[in-house]
Amino acid sequence: MRVMIRYTVRPEHVEQSVALLRAVYADLERVRPSGLRYETFRLDGGGSFLAVIESEGDPVAAPHHRLASFQRYRAALSEICTESPTVTYLDQVGSYRSE
Repeated sequence: MRVMIRYTVRPEHVEQSVALLRAVYADLERVRPSGLRYETFRLDGGGSFLAVIESEGDPVAAPHHRLASFQRYRAALSEICTESPTVTYLDQVGSYRSE
């Protein structure tokens, strides 16, 4: 299952969000959970972010949710977002040279 999550943080909290995300990615590199692909993009250099998560089974139960760093990140979003995370389930129609 693949999902896209989009959210926006207040301008004064962009660097905090990036730092929290870097901690999540450092933990993912250390733990290396199987069956998970996770990418986050900062849009146009502003405070909007887009994450694409692919996992086996239910993405809500994806392995990164168990990381303490992800839980800290998710808790912070509740406080710093101007646009709350919106989840969109993706159903791939085609692909060219994607990994």
